[in-house]
Amino acid sequence: NDLRFQSAAIGALQEASEAYLVGLFEDTNLCTIHAKGVTIMTKDIQLARRIRGERA
Repeated sequence: NDLRFQSAAIGALQEASEAYLVGLFEDTNLCTIHAKGVTIMTKDIQLARRIRGERA
């Protein structure tokens, strides 16, 4: 399979991915602070995703 992507498409994917991750880490940081933590842990990311409705 020979797939080709336009550079604009790659740029759009990168921009969307970065925006998603920044928002997720902002929410994760709030979960960490709420739990009186300092370091982001896996459970904080899982909680943020669950609150956002991303995890079933």
